[in-house]
Amino acid sequence: MITETKSVHENVITFLEHNASGLSLDLEAYKEKALRQITNDVSWENAMDILVKNALENIDEANPNWTYLASRIYLQELYRKAAFNRDYDYDGRYGSLYHLIDILTNKGIYTTSLLDNYSKTEINDLEQEIVPDRDLLFNYLGLYTLATRYLATDHEKNTYELPQERWMIIAMYLMQDEPKEQRLELVKEAYWALSNLYMTVATPTLTNAGKTHGQLSSCFIDTVDDSLQSIYDSNTDIAKLSKNGGGIGVYMGKIRARGSSIKGFKGMSSGVVPWIKQLNNTAVNVDQLGTRKGAIAIYLDVWHMDIESFLDLKLNNGDDRMRAHDIFTGVCLPDYFMEQVENRGDWYLFDPHEVRQVMGYSLEDFYDEQKGSGTWRLKYEACVQSDLLTKRKVPAIEIMKRIMKSQLESGTPFMFYRDEVNRKNANPQNGMIYCSNLCTEITQNQSPTEFLEEYVENENTIVKKYKTGDYVVCNLSSINLGRAIPNQVLERLITIQVRMLDNVIDINTLPIKQTQLTNQKYRAIGLGTFGWHHLLALKNIHWESNEAVEYTTEVYEKIAYLTIKASMELSKEKGSYPAFEGSKWSTGDYFQERNYTDENWANLQKDIQQYGIRNGYLMAVAPNSTTAMIAGSTASIDPIFKVFYYEEKKDFKIPTTAPDINHQTYDFYRKSAYILDQRWSIRQNAARQRHIDQSISFNFYVPNTIRASVLLDLHLLAWREGLKTTYYVRSTSSDIEECEWCAS
Repeated sequence: MITETKSVHENVITFLEHNASGLSLDLEAYKEKALRQITNDVSWENAMDILVKNALENIDEANPNWTYLASRIYLQELYRKAAFNRDYDYDGRYGSLYHLIDILTNKGIYTTSLLDNYSKTEINDLEQEIVPDRDLLFNYLGLYTLATRYLATDHEKNTYELPQERWMIIAMYLMQDEPKEQRLELVKEAYWALSNLYMTVATPTLTNAGKTHGQLSSCFIDTVDDSLQSIYDSNTDIAKLSKNGGGIGVYMGKIRARGSSIKGFKGMSSGVVPWIKQLNNTAVNVDQLGTRKGAIAIYLDVWHMDIESFLDLKLNNGDDRMRAHDIFTGVCLPDYFMEQVENRGDWYLFDPHEVRQVMGYSLEDFYDEQKGSGTWRLKYEACVQSDLLTKRKVPAIEIMKRIMKSQLESGTPFMFYRDEVNRKNANPQNGMIYCSNLCTEITQNQSPTEFLEEYVENENTIVKKYKTGDYVVCNLSSINLGRAIPNQVLERLITIQVRMLDNVIDINTLPIKQTQLTNQKYRAIGLGTFGWHHLLALKNIHWESNEAVEYTTEVYEKIAYLTIKASMELSKEKGSYPAFEGSKWSTGDYFQERNYTDENWANLQKDIQQYGIRNGYLMAVAPNSTTAMIAGSTASIDPIFKVFYYEEKKDFKIPTTAPDINHQTYDFYRKSAYILDQRWSIRQNAARQRHIDQSISFNFYVPNTIRASVLLDLHLLAWREGLKTTYYVRSTSSDIEECEWCAS
């Protein structure tokens, strides 16, 4: 393709014509501009950079294919650099997989487990499965993101690993402990799923699988008890997780309020805000190898006496000593509060410590078992009626106004509808769900770790003993709806995807012992989706339509059925999760609550009662904006921002169009996120939520001029429709920081 006998211009033209093959592009003006800029003294690397930039300049709604030419040019440079660094002849293709693993293992980049678990013969066999032409599936944004953030390099950031090798290394790493008689076939299946961009793995898995550092899980949720020991232990644990690449959700609703008593001395507690500021400092100071600061979301109950100062934490005005700008906030909302907002009723705030002391129970440990009635509101009303409790009466709508004001200014707080979450908890026999994670899609049992005692074991050793709590871990992966459904691969895909996620649990090395124990106890996974708007456009379905809502039900019921079935089949092979007995999976209540009564569901319910299920929690829809970019689709279940826009991060600004944009799909992308009627998004999400056992990262997109009454109606509709959580309120005026931890 490139020869020394030809001039630079002749080589450039040959190179371009080869790489533009199959793309519908008018190259003449592009060639002329490129040849004017590329002189004989320009290096080949600089020439390629010019060609990429010129291709990107041509991208618009009418000419989306220029992104694929830019991608192919960039790809050839990756091939050339890898060949040079790995010392094989550059021919625009791949080198030896075994040689790559050997080099990067010796350099300390890859873990030794790859060579320990796979023979050279096996690795050579897997090398034959690599399909370089699947690199052509990437658009430029996807390839650039993968290459600059996720492909394995040496310590000097030199290119070694190529895209298909990243997929193969992930597949090998996740399948390394499978029985030898089926391991290679499972690796090939996992590679098939990844390399065809039918699915993506979570960002930490994409980054760290097969390497010597980092862990594979996206998010963690801690529950802090009301003691100095628990607060500081929690801070230390959170710092360790943040350092190793994890987003953290923290429930602080058990901590006593400002003015509460300490050891009987009244008015001594400074409340939750100082401890939140401490975590804010942890988020800033404990980063991920200097790449980004930690990401921590703090959740508090709406009945907590400190709720008003909590809601002001992210505001840009007021006393900065009472602000925490680097954390994210979430509010835990019972049904009764939303009813009081709707009815313009009163709301009472309490100190959780005083409630425990006076009433003999923790209000946060209960929920309403039915919509409109239940244990929580009975306990709450008992607190309201008690003359022994300190309480403060506030109009419920005034608290809601403060919530919405903060949302329009900062995007947060996130909304956590605790009663609906706990009503739909698949494992209520083992505890409560107090809050969600950083991206609001994980809902699993939680409990604080309890310090028991400290003693001297010998003259040189001090031992601290703890009773472990449920410290939530989320292991994520997502289906690319825009590719998997049109290619009719869901059943094959989900079978291997659930196994991959389940293997993450056993392979992962987590820095906190409680997370390892909880991971093993529930074997929780979070299979999600992205590319929803992409899929609707391909199906010629308008977002604002009953057809879209009905199609949501169809797609997500099928995904739910296949995911649950795959976990059941895995349980036949490997056994069910340890906390299975007494769960709604074992009793069949999970299926009855969702009205899963047809023959297929009935048979699956019987199989689970006979064989168990491998994973106690199964599905969660994460934001996954980064991995959706890599796969060339739309993020999560969100509508697109614009048909044509610039994807802008700290290190790039790349023109991008909606996926598969053409004269047939344009009309289905035409309305941007901020113009679409959000009520249709809520209805879709309600249809989706019925089939998702955990939750969904669901954003509101609103203009900055939105009336408070309209935003309030959206929140009330979301709650009435049975949503478990809502994520950001994305206003046209707010600059919201993206969370990448749950990208999957």
